[in-house]
Amino acid sequence: MATTITRRGLLASSLPLLAAPRAFAATPERPNIVYMYADDLGYGDVSCYGATRVKTPNIDRAAAAGIRFTNAHSSSATCTPSRYSLLTGEYAWRKPGTGVLPGDARLIIDPGRYTLPAMLREAGYRTGIVGKWHLGLGKGNLDWNGEIAPGPLEVGFDESFIYPATGDRVPSVFVEGHRVVGLDPADPIVVNYQHNIGNGPTGAANPELLRMHPSHGHDNSIVNGISRIGYMSGGRKARWVDEDMADTLTGKALGFIERNHARPFFLYFATHDIHVPRVPNKRFVGATGMGPRGDAIVELDWSVGQVLDTLERLKLTRNTIFVFSSDNGPVVDDGYRDRSVELLGDHKPAGPLRGGKYSAYDGGTRVPFLVRWPGRVKPGTSDAPVSQIDLLASLAALTGRKLPADAAPDSWDVLPALLGQSKKGRPHIVEHASALSLIEGDWKAIEAHAGPKRNQTGNEIGNDPAPQLFNLREDIAEQHNVAAEHPEKVKELLALLEKIRKDGRDRP
Repeated sequence: MATTITRRGLLASSLPLLAAPRAFAATPERPNIVYMYADDLGYGDVSCYGATRVKTPNIDRAAAAGIRFTNAHSSSATCTPSRYSLLTGEYAWRKPGTGVLPGDARLIIDPGRYTLPAMLREAGYRTGIVGKWHLGLGKGNLDWNGEIAPGPLEVGFDESFIYPATGDRVPSVFVEGHRVVGLDPADPIVVNYQHNIGNGPTGAANPELLRMHPSHGHDNSIVNGISRIGYMSGGRKARWVDEDMADTLTGKALGFIERNHARPFFLYFATHDIHVPRVPNKRFVGATGMGPRGDAIVELDWSVGQVLDTLERLKLTRNTIFVFSSDNGPVVDDGYRDRSVELLGDHKPAGPLRGGKYSAYDGGTRVPFLVRWPGRVKPGTSDAPVSQIDLLASLAALTGRKLPADAAPDSWDVLPALLGQSKKGRPHIVEHASALSLIEGDWKAIEAHAGPKRNQTGNEIGNDPAPQLFNLREDIAEQHNVAAEHPEKVKELLALLEKIRKDGRDRP
């Protein structure tokens, strides 16, 4: 008897969930897909991963109804390269110019390239992005007062409501489609990352105008009483209000779901929370006693709840794959004196892991990762090794799309692991920080890399002039470098890493 599924996800037969591990790929399906991508959220920052000083009931209910992965990774310990890899299926370290971008960078994904949204659009999905982009816009020397292209609409998205880079970088405006939202033509935007423009105040010259002071950097143009990275003049009516960013972005995400609920859709919702500057809405101020960072986690959890509630109200829950993760590990002081360090207490943003954002240790890339698909994915936990870079190949398998030979060179089809049908996952994980690392089985090797032990945030970078080796099963905190005791294992893992680097691809 054939198994079919309606748009509401109701099974026409009662075949056991795990009876046919590859049935999902053999019979193409088109469930809705919502990918929520938090910013700088650590492995230990949510209660379903062990946090106690902050409560995340909505993230927790997604975890309780789905699979909570304990060995899932972003592909990089910083934001731009993780997002590049997610959308292209290619390790960002393969392509020069994919490091953390300024707000006026040109688009780093070539228009027409085979991407995750392009693949799903080809499969019949309506595709949309809401939130953080940080992959560049235009072809260089962009005029923010005219048509802003190429951008998300040229790399596979049908709808786009974004902010160009990060909350702490100018321009502090939203872009919908190809235009800045709410721009007054009489007050044109000018952006410069080399020198100040116009007569606008800066954090460095006018600290008396600030309501949040920088701890390092972040002392250029002032927007809403907060100094940013980079200089901006004009666009005063278009500038966002920091306290309202979560409301604005969540509203746009819900609007996309409402407009497209009668057809298959893919929503990439990349939140601002909990990236700096952390200025949560007054509804959340004081929610944790941990200051703005803890309160921003609660605000993020609210956004998750709004999405889950909307799916439920529209009766889309059973036919929607909901995935929640973070672009890299945590950071506490990332440039502003917001008391997050002083109020951290015994909260451990990376949980049991060493390092955080920017780090070659696992705190840099091992992140929360949840997959919920009621009726199709059995709730539980999984230690299968998976990477966000695998979503392109895995969702292609789900929807019956055959990847072109030159597309997604590093994306593995780990669909059975994502659906809880297998504990196998991918054969190895490549992590990217200042140095590259490779995890295979219980072992992790970090290649030699000279440089400082910590950066200005206080996070450990993982640099060492000699290779490092850790047994993650025995030492998840990476406290005991056993490279001297196992030189052959170091040689083996670094040889595989070098092969992956030289081959120009990782997927079979």
